[in-house]
Amino acid sequence: MWQESHNRLSTNRIRIAAFFVLAVFLFIGFKLFNLQVWDSKRFKELSSDLIFSQNRIEKRGEVYFSPQGGRPSTAASTKKGYLLYINPKILEDSASAFLALSSFFALDEEDFFAKSQKKNDPFEILKKRLENQDSEIVESWKIKGVGTVEDKWRFYPGGSAASHVLGFAAENAGEWEGKYGIEKFYENELSSGEDVHLTIEPSVQVFAELELKNFMEKWNGASGGVAVVNPKNGDILAMAALPNFDPNKFQEEKNLQVFLNPFSEKIFELGSIMKPITMASALDSGSISPNTEYFDKGFVEVSGKRLNNFDGKGRGLRNMTQVLEESLNTGAVFAMQRMGKETFRDYLLKFGFGQKTGIDLPGEIKSNLRNLDSGREIEFATASFGQGIAVTPISMISALSALANGGKVVFPHLKVLDSKSQEGAEAISEKASQNISKILVDVVDNTLAGGTAKIDGYSIAAKTGTAQIPDYKNGGYGDEFLHSFFGYFPAYDAKFLIFLFLEKPVGVRYASQTLTEPFTNITKFLINYYTVPPDR
Repeated sequence: MWQESHNRLSTNRIRIAAFFVLAVFLFIGFKLFNLQVWDSKRFKELSSDLIFSQNRIEKRGEVYFSPQGGRPSTAASTKKGYLLYINPKILEDSASAFLALSSFFALDEEDFFAKSQKKNDPFEILKKRLENQDSEIVESWKIKGVGTVEDKWRFYPGGSAASHVLGFAAENAGEWEGKYGIEKFYENELSSGEDVHLTIEPSVQVFAELELKNFMEKWNGASGGVAVVNPKNGDILAMAALPNFDPNKFQEEKNLQVFLNPFSEKIFELGSIMKPITMASALDSGSISPNTEYFDKGFVEVSGKRLNNFDGKGRGLRNMTQVLEESLNTGAVFAMQRMGKETFRDYLLKFGFGQKTGIDLPGEIKSNLRNLDSGREIEFATASFGQGIAVTPISMISALSALANGGKVVFPHLKVLDSKSQEGAEAISEKASQNISKILVDVVDNTLAGGTAKIDGYSIAAKTGTAQIPDYKNGGYGDEFLHSFFGYFPAYDAKFLIFLFLEKPVGVRYASQTLTEPFTNITKFLINYYTVPPDR
């Protein structure tokens, strides 16, 4: 009896144990089924969230240009699409998968098979920035271990247009952040989801870039730039520089120097466009008048050194208007000497050359006036015609705006601002501004391109600059040149200031030969585009 009872007890224990084991297997099976079928979509989304937690930029603000009288146009935005990946853990037939995918996408075969061998890795990226239809096609193939997940990236619709203004956003240590340009300067605002509206007018920008491309190619220059600014408030309507880059493909750029904006991150000896600054300072200080005369021998001796005119020729008795019309170095030195070294230095500081302009671009550098620290008259003499001191183009634009707007230095900027924040300090009086403008109008009417550059019905003030480029290795100056040009109009109520530069043109000597035509083309475009009425 006891034996029979014991056997029944053993049988029950075996049944209970078997039932427990079966229950465990059923539970595990259910969980696997649930993971693979019912929760597959949810876990794919969770996987996607995990993967993209390092480059989630859907909240980054957008950047807009400001078309004349129209809706803002997108300059930088966040674009949505898909990313192609493989899961090496479950990828069964690598060869077949590659054959299918490579028939539709450009894939590197060696890279694909190297990634497919990582059997402990559930996620390897093959291609980014897929369009929606591409994702749909891949998913329709139902290749085990191949899939797509949502992707987001920074997109620049204009490609290389205004690239030095915009910069780009890139991934850094798991976070997206702005690099260069507006993307970097306004990183705090953009990363918080705020939009940034720029003063850049897209049609003006496109035309400026076209003209820049034309004269760069025509003269085979090493670099060049064009800017269009409202000299009354500092609004930058266009800022273009070459060589440039495509912010959508910034990682392909091998020369990192191309990311620097030459308007704010490089300095140049700009030559004779400094002469109007010198002359305006002397006019404002009362040291000269437009009719003040001196005798030009073609050279002047300062501190035992001989400084020549650009052609070494003397022209006899000349007044201050003729100094700028004929771009005489001797006349600029005369004007500087009449006001004195310290007064001249004070005016350079008033014009803002001793400090940064504060433009809303990263990496702005200061102009270099160190040569004047020596106190030697020769340094002040060469500075009067733009040699021996190096300035950023944006600081020159800021200073030249004072000639055009009644005497106030402006704060050049790219973000649309309240008008009250754009008022600058006075560099010269309104009377001096009018006098220098009258002289510069005479330059265009009488001598620029032999008087052929003037436009009927419009008063245009302008000046060219041709500067030898310093030889920093051997000292002194080489035989390469930097050409510069500025002009504004209507001259006595200026709405536009145009600035151009061209570095190391080939086969040509003077800026009047290279930059007069593009300046005239841009001027005519602005007159037509903004329907500027004649002032004459």
